[in-house]
Amino acid sequence: MNAVWVRIILGGAIGAGLGWGMYRLVGCPTGGCPLTSNPWVSMIWWGLMGALLAGGMH
Repeated sequence: MNAVWVRIILGGAIGAGLGWGMYRLVGCPTGGCPLTSNPWVSMIWWGLMGALLAGGMH
Protein backbone atom coordinates (compact mmCIF):
# COMPACT_ATOMS: atom_id res chain seq x y z
CA MET A 1 0.00 0.00 0.00
CA ASN A 2 1.24 3.46 -0.86
CA ALA A 3 2.42 5.65 2.04
CA VAL A 4 -0.01 8.40 1.03
CA TRP A 5 -3.00 6.07 1.41
CA VAL A 6 -1.76 4.87 4.77
CA ARG A 7 -1.52 8.48 5.92
CA ILE A 8 -5.03 9.25 4.64
CA ILE A 9 -6.51 6.17 6.35
CA LEU A 10 -4.73 6.93 9.62
CA GLY A 11 -5.82 10.57 9.45
CA GLY A 12 -9.41 9.48 8.89
CA ALA A 13 -9.28 7.02 11.77
CA ILE A 14 -7.77 9.58 14.13
CA GLY A 15 -10.33 12.17 13.01
CA ALA A 16 -13.18 9.73 13.59
CA GLY A 17 -11.82 9.01 17.04
CA LEU A 18 -11.69 12.71 17.79
CA GLY A 19 -15.25 13.04 16.51
CA TRP A 20 -16.43 10.33 18.86
CA GLY A 21 -14.57 12.08 21.67
CA MET A 22 -16.30 15.34 20.82
CA TYR A 23 -19.65 13.56 20.94
CA ARG A 24 -18.89 11.96 24.31
CA LEU A 25 -17.14 14.88 26.02
CA VAL A 26 -18.87 17.93 24.52
CA GLY A 27 -22.14 16.49 23.29
CA CYS A 28 -25.37 18.38 22.94
CA PRO A 29 -28.19 17.47 25.33
CA THR A 30 -30.82 19.45 23.42
CA GLY A 31 -30.04 17.86 20.04
CA GLY A 32 -29.73 21.27 18.40
CA CYS A 33 -26.01 20.96 17.59
CA PRO A 34 -25.71 19.06 14.29
CA LEU A 35 -22.06 18.03 14.72
CA THR A 36 -22.07 16.87 18.32
CA SER A 37 -25.61 15.57 18.91
CA ASN A 38 -25.19 12.43 16.75
CA PRO A 39 -22.10 10.21 17.10
CA TRP A 40 -22.20 9.04 13.47
CA VAL A 41 -22.37 12.54 12.03
CA SER A 42 -19.59 13.68 14.33
CA MET A 43 -17.35 10.72 13.45
CA ILE A 44 -17.94 11.06 9.70
CA TRP A 45 -17.35 14.82 9.71
CA TRP A 46 -14.16 14.70 11.80
CA GLY A 47 -12.97 11.57 9.95
CA LEU A 48 -13.27 13.37 6.62
CA MET A 49 -11.45 16.40 7.99
CA GLY A 50 -8.67 14.17 9.36
CA ALA A 51 -8.32 12.35 6.03
CA LEU A 52 -8.21 15.60 4.09
CA LEU A 53 -5.63 17.14 6.38
CA ALA A 54 -3.46 14.01 6.39
CA GLY A 55 -3.69 13.63 2.62
CA GLY A 56 -2.71 17.23 1.99
CA MET A 57 0.55 16.97 3.95
CA HIS A 58 3.55 16.13 1.79
